[in-house]
Amino acid sequence: MKALIYEGPELMNMRELPIPSPRPGEVLIRVERVGICGSELSGYLGHNSLRKPPLIMGHEFAGMVAKTGSDVAKLKSGDRVTVNPLITCGECRYCTTGSAQLCAERSLVGAHRPGAFAEYVAVPEKNVYLLEDHVSFDEGALAEPFAVAVHLCRLLQLAPTDRLLILGAGPIGLFTLQAAQVYGLKNIVVVDLNEERLEIVEELGGISKTSLRDYEAGSFDAAVDAVGVEVTRLQCLEYVRPGGSIVFSGLHQNETNLPVNDAIRNEIKMFGAFSNSPLDFETALQWISEGRVNLLPWTIHAPLEEGSVCFEKLISGPGKVAKIMLTLQKQVEGSMNLLTQKA
Repeated sequence: MKALIYEGPELMNMRELPIPSPRPGEVLIRVERVGICGSELSGYLGHNSLRKPPLIMGHEFAGMVAKTGSDVAKLKSGDRVTVNPLITCGECRYCTTGSAQLCAERSLVGAHRPGAFAEYVAVPEKNVYLLEDHVSFDEGALAEPFAVAVHLCRLLQLAPTDRLLILGAGPIGLFTLQAAQVYGLKNIVVVDLNEERLEIVEELGGISKTSLRDYEAGSFDAAVDAVGVEVTRLQCLEYVRPGGSIVFSGLHQNETNLPVNDAIRNEIKMFGAFSNSPLDFETALQWISEGRVNLLPWTIHAPLEEGSVCFEKLISGPGKVAKIMLTLQKQVEGSMNLLTQKA
């Protein structure tokens, strides 16, 4: 099979590899769509400890069941599916109480095991979800990043009257905007330096800003850091009100100096947020199926062979593109032309 292999910092090449054989409880999926995640961009640059070469990355994907293991009972060849890429033990306290994302045995498709930047990928049956007929492969591949946004909003326990600040207009920030809108929020401010991404924010009904100079400290009930650097983490603490809530999601910097005494005196609730739980994934897939969220107008396609070019494009400047989907089709209408125009 064809596979795009991460072989070192800023080095990806197409290779021919054997097709995986599914184990008894696994299914083999022919990949139809696979998105590029921000965490994979940092991995590509050599800044992510989870992604060590050589590796087939890719964890946001959808496709068709090609083969099933001997113990698989609920799926069959030809089924259209998407996958929750976070594999857990299913037996520990975290797994049995709704917080499987904290399982000590967790592993991620595309990091700890081969991912979906390939023609085929093998995954456990329990992580596979059927797509309804009206849900496209593109939408199925967006379920995982949207589930992350659902998880962020669930941690914040949002109310319709809340004023929400989102730092970062990448895919997670944009999906968080849409998830918060499903919760009924109207006052949602998204801050980013990329003015073309901010156009997407406006088109989705959010309030776009390149800075917070128009706001006073304590202007928001809740804040999400979808960037993960010191300045954005500090801004979250500065701009939430006393008693407000913050979720830290971005992973760009490992260490940050924070004014913890201010957080104590103002009783700021701070959460770390990693990935998503099965409930978050199922909720995301349901809301996608119901048409409550949509990033497809700002999603483009490119052949898997052009994966390295797409990584460079996203790093150097994505323009008005929220997500690039890689596909096995050699010719994808309008995709590479759009990439060229945005360069």
